[in-house]
Amino acid sequence: MAAPDTLETLLRTSFPDASELAVEDRTGGGDHFQVTVASDRFDELSLVEQHRLVYDALAAPLADGSIHELRIRTRKGTP
Repeated sequence: MAAPDTLETLLRTSFPDASELAVEDRTGGGDHFQVTVASDRFDELSLVEQHRLVYDALAAPLADGSIHELRIRTRKGTP
């Protein structure tokens, strides 16, 4: 099980400029999450590349099985 606060800390470390960052435990079981990240770091990146950066930020809990399902929403930080 992963705590939303732990995941948020990992994401904030990777995306310190995030204008929006949220982690939601979708089922209450601590292993199905939805994350939302808006960051200037995503400028000029494809959606796949943006999601890859999020997966990289959460590599440890993904690798150890703490995250069973992960839904990702990304946006560029500046409109």
